[in-house]
Amino acid sequence: MAKVTLTIDGKTVQAEEGSTVLEAASAADIDIPTLCYAKDLEPYGGCRMCIVKVEGIRGMPPSCTTRVAEGMKVTTEDDEILQARRMVLRLLMADHPSDCLSCPANLECELQALTKKLGVREHGLIHLDRQATLDESHPVFIRDMKRCILCAKCVRTCNEVVGAGAIGLINRGHRAEPAPFLGTGIKFSNCESCGECVEHCPTGALYYREPGPEPDYEVSTICPYCGTGCGLVLGVNKGKVIRAKGDPDNPINQGHLCVKGRFGSYEFVNHPDRLKTPLVRKDGELVEASWDEALDLVVQRFKESKGDKFAALASAKEPNEDNYIMQKFARAVMKTNSVDHCARLCHASTVAGLAASFGSGAMTNSIEDMEQAEVVLVTGSNTTENHPIIGNRLRHAIDKGTKLILFDPRDIPLAGKAVIWCRQRPGTDVAWINGLMHVIIEEGLADLDYVRERCEGFEAVEELVKSYTPERVSKITGVPAQDLVEAAKLYASGKPATIIYSMGITQHTTGTDNVKSLANLAMLCGNMGKPGGGVNPLRGQNNVQGACDVGGLPNVYSGYQKVTDPAARKKFEEAWHTDLPAEAGLTITEILEAAEKGEVKALYIMGENPMLSDPDVTHVEKALKATEFLVVQDIFLTETARLADVVLPAVTFAERDGTFTNTERRVQRLHQVIPPLSGCRKDWEIICDIATRMGYPMSYESESEIQDEIAELTPSYGGITYDRLDRGDQLAWPCPTKDHPGTPILHTKKFTRGKGKFFAIEYISADELPDKDFPMVLTTGRILEHFHTGTMTRKSKSLHALVPGPYVEIHPADARHYKIRDGEKVRVSSRRGSIELIAKVGRVDRGLIFIPFHFFEAAANVLTNPAVDPVAKIPEYKVCAARLEKSA
Repeated sequence: MAKVTLTIDGKTVQAEEGSTVLEAASAADIDIPTLCYAKDLEPYGGCRMCIVKVEGIRGMPPSCTTRVAEGMKVTTEDDEILQARRMVLRLLMADHPSDCLSCPANLECELQALTKKLGVREHGLIHLDRQATLDESHPVFIRDMKRCILCAKCVRTCNEVVGAGAIGLINRGHRAEPAPFLGTGIKFSNCESCGECVEHCPTGALYYREPGPEPDYEVSTICPYCGTGCGLVLGVNKGKVIRAKGDPDNPINQGHLCVKGRFGSYEFVNHPDRLKTPLVRKDGELVEASWDEALDLVVQRFKESKGDKFAALASAKEPNEDNYIMQKFARAVMKTNSVDHCARLCHASTVAGLAASFGSGAMTNSIEDMEQAEVVLVTGSNTTENHPIIGNRLRHAIDKGTKLILFDPRDIPLAGKAVIWCRQRPGTDVAWINGLMHVIIEEGLADLDYVRERCEGFEAVEELVKSYTPERVSKITGVPAQDLVEAAKLYASGKPATIIYSMGITQHTTGTDNVKSLANLAMLCGNMGKPGGGVNPLRGQNNVQGACDVGGLPNVYSGYQKVTDPAARKKFEEAWHTDLPAEAGLTITEILEAAEKGEVKALYIMGENPMLSDPDVTHVEKALKATEFLVVQDIFLTETARLADVVLPAVTFAERDGTFTNTERRVQRLHQVIPPLSGCRKDWEIICDIATRMGYPMSYESESEIQDEIAELTPSYGGITYDRLDRGDQLAWPCPTKDHPGTPILHTKKFTRGKGKFFAIEYISADELPDKDFPMVLTTGRILEHFHTGTMTRKSKSLHALVPGPYVEIHPADARHYKIRDGEKVRVSSRRGSIELIAKVGRVDRGLIFIPFHFFEAAANVLTNPAVDPVAKIPEYKVCAARLEKSA
């Protein structure tokens, strides 16, 4: 960008063209006071504290809104400027409380700091006792508007950064204040509880109920929740993690956090229910044991169960290093490829489908890259709740002009931002995608040059979709034919257009077909391999991508090198100095079936909780109880751990080093923040100890050494080292060499498999459809405030206060039909069981009910259908037949 030269307080300064005087002064270490300014917000010029003088311009303009110009001469401070700034402060003080010592923001208040800096001790004006709102409705923070200075930072943050628009300025003059619509309590608005407004507030107008002490030190690390990979700065006081802030240096979240990252990322770390000692089952009860006693028993029983009698579950919540060690242990020590993890339950169909279509089963573009799209098609992803920071960036792009097409049967927050919102019946995705392709081809909107040059198999798809007319597709999906036509035309018009999806696409018996169909659509319009395009699955957990990458799957070693490939097997045999099994192992669902039959006799589970996460948990419980020897390694006594024969206490993400690979394939450093809780050990250290006791020495000095081994054996990770990550290199795989910059966009010149492959796919209905006994469709998923099986989030006092228990969403018409009131207890049943929970009227389409699966007391997966996709073996969580009735 071009530079301009200006003079500020007699100092020659160079600044980027288009930047502001305030930014230029800051870059030159010239201080200009502000109250309403923030780097991540648009210039506002409301507080008038940053006024300056500019030669040739009348008056004193705010420096935050004044753009630099060549030859400009700026004065930032003289008697007249200081007098004006002091008058601003006196006016603010005139209707501001003077109880600084009891204010929650005392010593952190920007107004207080400026009055001291500019020497304003008293306002000297008539004090106006403002009648302002005190809103204590929210369980996490309080709004005390008598301390508000109307800088509008909170309003602007909620609109510009978060995109929620939960608050605005209401009333006029002396009664003006930021508030939700109609001045209701913030709890009753569409506030997403992220805390960004509190973080931006310069005074005590917004403050946390339990602010806690100041930290002794802070450490940057990575959030342990969704696959976004946000940077955290954890504060530590007296050895305990006491707060979390967004890392401003992390390019993904740029200092911002969602409700889970801010409040749920540290409270569980210090929770009194943490496991602190091994437990061994004696006389039917789990009792405390020493590490030696517990590991001796594990070694004895594992030695009796080598080969097909053993299986292991790695974890999408654990770092790459620990997952690599777990799969190495299963293969090299236990002589089995039966190692899997919960990627099987969320994105196995992504790996299978995109690998078949493109040659690589991962997100094709970067998170930042999405903002370059002209059109975004979102389906099967409640982005703002399940990946909130990505959702915020998406809303920001929409506000800047990106057009959104949404296919979702629920009234999710993105629905209000969509140009076209299509509410398809669950399980009909292949039909509507084929329908869009029909319209695009018929209207001559396909990029046939791209298709001919870079793809194969198009002719079969072209022939198949001829029968998927808008009218036929409308009958299958329930989406009006005209909406399908408009959606197709809008997607095809985007140059580029991107597709974002998540588990609403993958968790079906046709999940692989759904993914391949989206790949077909993207290739048809030439949207692959370019900025702002691509097919972008948002991975559910913090390291579900990495756990797959390093071999936590039954059919591949790290880097997706097939266990059935003799050359790959020989490579790992030579590196690990042992023979390895040649056949692919069992998936999670197959492991549990084999355990129930007595074929798998020993099961080692690391950081997974299948008693809540797997479908048909009644069957899961039966299988786990049938397992002769069950070892669970976790941080809490989970529902699964309660069934174990041995429980091993592990450490949290804050007590370890390592790496996570986020949804966009970016590898990031996890930094140890505090020492491990006394009695707990790192997962990889526990596994290595077991292996060594079994006669296969596994010894590493650190996580860095494990990563070096991963890089040596994994071509896509070959250039990724701790040294590079620690110096700030942003590396997305493939990164084959130490001088490679990483690959933020895949398939730019050619597809990984050579040519992109079209698949002609017919629509197949869901495995289980409603009937007279079970007339409703049940779908399940996550919510904003909780995560997965609740192991961590339900230990957070803040998150529990926001959503304390389970509920079922019901359409108002269905609520009237069944005479159910909002908040009333109901029973939901399927062919597999029944649960009771609270009714929440709204959001879903008629005939559909939605239940979050986080709550053990009303586990949604008691109800779900265990039928699986024939290719990816992923269960059908998103569609099953259910019955709704009042509780007795």
